[in-house]
Amino acid sequence: MIKAVISGTGLYTPPAIIENDQLVEAFNQYVELYNDEHAEEIARGELTALQPSSSAFIEKASGIKRRHVIDRDGILDPKRMTPNIPDRDNEEPSVQCEMAIVACKEALEQAGKTPADVDAVIVACSNLQRAYPAISIEVQQAMGIDGFAYDMNVACSSATFGIQAAVNAVEKGSARAVLVVSPEICSGHLNFRDRDSHFIFGDACTAILVEREENTQAGQGFEILGTRLKTQFSNNIRNNFGFLNRADESGIGKPDKLFIQQGRKVFKEVSPLVADTIQGHLASLQLAPEDLKRMWLHQANLNMNQLIARKVLGRDATVEEAPVILDEYANTSSAGSIIAFHKHKDDLKTGDLGVICSFGAGYSIGSVVVRHR
Repeated sequence: MIKAVISGTGLYTPPAIIENDQLVEAFNQYVELYNDEHAEEIARGELTALQPSSSAFIEKASGIKRRHVIDRDGILDPKRMTPNIPDRDNEEPSVQCEMAIVACKEALEQAGKTPADVDAVIVACSNLQRAYPAISIEVQQAMGIDGFAYDMNVACSSATFGIQAAVNAVEKGSARAVLVVSPEICSGHLNFRDRDSHFIFGDACTAILVEREENTQAGQGFEILGTRLKTQFSNNIRNNFGFLNRADESGIGKPDKLFIQQGRKVFKEVSPLVADTIQGHLASLQLAPEDLKRMWLHQANLNMNQLIARKVLGRDATVEEAPVILDEYANTSSAGSIIAFHKHKDDLKTGDLGVICSFGAGYSIGSVVVRHR
């Protein structure tokens, strides 16, 4: 029987950083401009005055301290508050492709492989900058990989769903090795004028190489013991931006064309669902929560991660058991749990068990149980 192994991971981190204080300063300047411009309507009760944000509010609500972004200046301009990412000529590499190449090269180097060893590329992320041709095929071409590629989107669970697809391809024999890449430009779909969410997202790209165990060195990487996926429809996290928007111009500019969520409902509904999914997945593999050495959870909200870990383990998790990267990266959608895995896996020993788990819009949950070889 062919077994699938994660043999390498890669990460692209944009160099631009926005600290909470900087983000709050720009937001509060926007609030002042808005309230001044609409002072008469606010006085008549026709509009509600916007409320300022604060770094203390952001960190308490999320645990986020800063974020990396593709463009800093456009976001911090109170008259723009959107990243400035110029359109490129069709003959130039796309932004997501450029990000992907950096992450893919690191993953291959870590695994000791070359593009000639790879048969497939899956670009799995929350938002794609075009409908077609597929970003994955562009990445495949840029990397010089002879094989096949496709894009997929399951919001914040895209990477874990992509890993399962890669495992299937490897174990069924349609590919020797698959690169699962998540180029997340979350700043592009974030409403920086919304106090409740303007701080949530950052940008990053991850890559994971999944390949046949027989093609790896003894003790290299992590054996994938099993994957489990779950979806349950909900409107509590939504983004309605799409190609049909141009068919009804009256809808352009509405808040739901960017990221929106009912945060309290998401927290209440998703947390137990994720914990149950992880516990059920472990039980199906005849494993117990106490067998876990590490939980690489989706990096969306610190309070949420702590609650999920507590429900799974029956006690509070240590920072070693459930490492956090969202203080530095913020929520990078599907890349978050993979960033945590990338940065907090090298200290594990042979036989140590862990779970990579993502959760987000859909609702969608992906669980990947691994064992260090």
